[in-house]
Amino acid sequence: MSKVSFFAGIAAALLVAGALSFPPRAEARISLEKCTLCHGKTEFRKILVDGKIRDLFATADSLKGSVHEKKTCVDCHFDVSDIPHRERPRRVICTHCHYKGNAEGAPQSDASLAYIDSIHGKAIARGNVKAPLCQDCHGGHAILKAKNERATVSQKNVAETCGRCHIEIYAQYKTSIHGVAVAKGIKEAPSCTGCHGEHQIYGHLDPKSTVYSTHVADQCSKCHASISIMSKFGIETEQVATYKGSFHGVANQFGSRTVANCSSCHGTHEIRPAADPLSSVNPANVPKTCGKCHPGANPNFAVGKMHIDAKKKEAGIVYYVASFFKYLTIGTMLVLIVHILLDMYGRSKRLRGEK
Repeated sequence: MSKVSFFAGIAAALLVAGALSFPPRAEARISLEKCTLCHGKTEFRKILVDGKIRDLFATADSLKGSVHEKKTCVDCHFDVSDIPHRERPRRVICTHCHYKGNAEGAPQSDASLAYIDSIHGKAIARGNVKAPLCQDCHGGHAILKAKNERATVSQKNVAETCGRCHIEIYAQYKTSIHGVAVAKGIKEAPSCTGCHGEHQIYGHLDPKSTVYSTHVADQCSKCHASISIMSKFGIETEQVATYKGSFHGVANQFGSRTVANCSSCHGTHEIRPAADPLSSVNPANVPKTCGKCHPGANPNFAVGKMHIDAKKKEAGIVYYVASFFKYLTIGTMLVLIVHILLDMYGRSKRLRGEK
C-alpha cells in the first residue's frame, strides 16, 4: 500500500469514526432560544490554553444569508442533546452532509475525498491540529458561496484566508503583479486556488501537484497562452511557445526537474513586472537570477530579449542564423533528391541498354 493511500485511509477513518462516535441526534429539537441564552451574549467567549480568545457568540443572524440559512444549531452540532451541555461539543464534521450522493441538499461533490488526499488532509491524518479543516477556510456560521465576493474563499478574499496560516507567502503575493491585480478586481488574475487548486492541494514536491516543477509551465500557460485573456492587458502570448521551444522548455517536457521553468526566473508568489526594480527579471537582477543555475553569470546575460522567437526578425542574429540553416537544410535535401532521381534515371537507361 502506498503512503498516499495509507494516509488517505487514516483520514477517512478519522472522519467516519468521528461521525459514528456522536450520540444519536436528539428526537426533541433544541430551540434556538435555548442556545442563545448563552451564545446570544456578545461577551460570551473562551480563553484557550495558548492565550487566544475563541468567540462563542452566535444568534439567528449568524446564519442569515449563508448557505446554511435554513439549518438550526443541532443540524451541525448534532452531538448536543442537552442545554446547557456539560461537555464541549466536538468540532463540526462537514462530511455528515457534504458527500456525493447525499440527501441533505448539499452540493453533490467529492470535494471531501479530494481534501483527504491533499496536503492538508494528510497533515490532519498525521495528527497536526493546526492543519485546516473545512470551516477554517469556508468559515463557521457565515458560509457563503465562492462566487459571492464576501465569501472567505472568493477570488478576492481567498489569499487573505490562506494567509492566516501562510503569512509570509501572503505578504509576497499581496504586492505581486497578481495580488495587485486581484485587489483591483481583475477577475482573470490568479489567486491561491487559481494555481494550487481548491480542495486537492498538494505540496510542490508532489508529482501530482499543479505547481510541481514539470507542471509549472502548463499551469502558467492556462492564462499566459490565452489570447483572449492576455490581449485585455496588452501582454504577449509568445512567451509560452518560445519557452517550450527553448533548451529549458524541451528539457522540461522530457521530465527534467532541475531545468529552469517559469517560476525559476519570474519567482513564485512574488512575481513582478520586469520594469519593477524588485523583479527577479529586471535587467539589474538578471545576472543574480541566472546565476542560481549558471555560476559566474554576468551583466551580458541581461543583454537582448529573453523570450526569442527565431521565426521573427526581431530576434536579430538568431533569426538569420536559423533562416540560414533552414534554407541550407532545404537546399541540401533538394540536391539529394535530384541526385537520387538522376541516379535512378541513369540506372534505368543502362538496364534498358543491356536488354
